[in-house]
Amino acid sequence: MKKLTLLMLLASSTILVGAQERPTHEIHAAMLYDFIGNVEWPNEGDPGTFLVGIFGDDNVYTTMKQWYDGKSKGSKKYVFKKLAHADEASECQVVYVGRSRNGDFDNLRSGLSGKSVLIVTDGIGMGEKGSCINFRVIEGKLKFEINEAAVGAARLKVSTQLSSMAILI
Repeated sequence: MKKLTLLMLLASSTILVGAQERPTHEIHAAMLYDFIGNVEWPNEGDPGTFLVGIFGDDNVYTTMKQWYDGKSKGSKKYVFKKLAHADEASECQVVYVGRSRNGDFDNLRSGLSGKSVLIVTDGIGMGEKGSCINFRVIEGKLKFEINEAAVGAARLKVSTQLSSMAILI
């Protein structure tokens, strides 16, 4: 049932914020996990761990850890790390930046320049600032943007299915 709900959610790419049944952090966690499954990294076939850093949202961190810790992405096992500072993100393949840490985004992004890191944010204007994927509430609906230039600069490949559901910027 949870997978079907997630697929329906992504198929429509919108959620009514006022009418949602699940807390926002659970929706962000489920969508983040699905985003990861629809992105390809240059070194994806290498064995080891797949490190997802969560910066500024303890609820998303706890949910990701409970739901997905130890699951596999190809030959790698998911590991989730709560980040206290932007400079801790350098070993991550994915960094989720919660709304409370959007002020640290420029510092985080400059520290990850040239690395294949999917940066996912939550807030107005964060996609334009250089986040790969950004959650936005537009007219009461949760949507997501994909910054194609940021994805390309990180040498990542986003599936056409995910791109077709996003607001491309």
